[in-house]
Amino acid sequence: MDSSATLSVIIPTLDEAADIEAQLGGLQALRDHGIEIVVVDGGSQDDTFALAAPLASLVISSAAGRARQMNVGAQASRGNVLLFLHADTRLPDGAVDRIQQALADGCQWGRFDVRLEGRHPMLKVIALAMNLRSRLTGIATGDQALFTTRQAFEAIGGFPEQPLMEDIEISKRLKRLSRPACVRPCVVSSARRWERHGLWSTMLQMWHLRYRYWRGIDSRQLAEEYRHAR
Repeated sequence: MDSSATLSVIIPTLDEAADIEAQLGGLQALRDHGIEIVVVDGGSQDDTFALAAPLASLVISSAAGRARQMNVGAQASRGNVLLFLHADTRLPDGAVDRIQQALADGCQWGRFDVRLEGRHPMLKVIALAMNLRSRLTGIATGDQALFTTRQAFEAIGGFPEQPLMEDIEISKRLKRLSRPACVRPCVVSSARRWERHGLWSTMLQMWHLRYRYWRGIDSRQLAEEYRHAR
């Protein structure tokens, strides 16, 4: 990655008023150094949009859907490197330097290792399994803060606008362009989903969904089943 390359951080949100100020507050040092922070809200019914506005470079509205929101954010952003960050995931210190080094080494995209923030001891095992699986398969999850050059992102047509498994699908497409960079140290992602629905049931459900997607089941059908289960 050229030293003159600019980075845009794109954050899709939906009803994140409880946490969005803390998330964006943690990114202000990057913003002060010229990193663009783009929040794309998918129609929140709370104060997410208003709370984000003074803490982001740009806050825009979009139809709901994480893939669609991230595509809208990429289109509106100015950076030639794009980092897609969940609203409940925090970057490690030195993240920008790590991305620069990864892209300078010949990769066109990559992701971070992840650590799940919570009390349950199994969360460490789950995160370890996620990171190992990602290294073996070259597939990133959204929790791992995927990043890509704009050139690569546009070459593969951005995120497929599907309601589930968009992270798997874009990884498969980006792998045709280059191997992914697997970056340490870890981003820290909230374990709220795991803790709310139960660790074992959530893990089994995600494995089941991924297996069925691999078998060719349409993502819209899987998304409907996922919503029903939740």
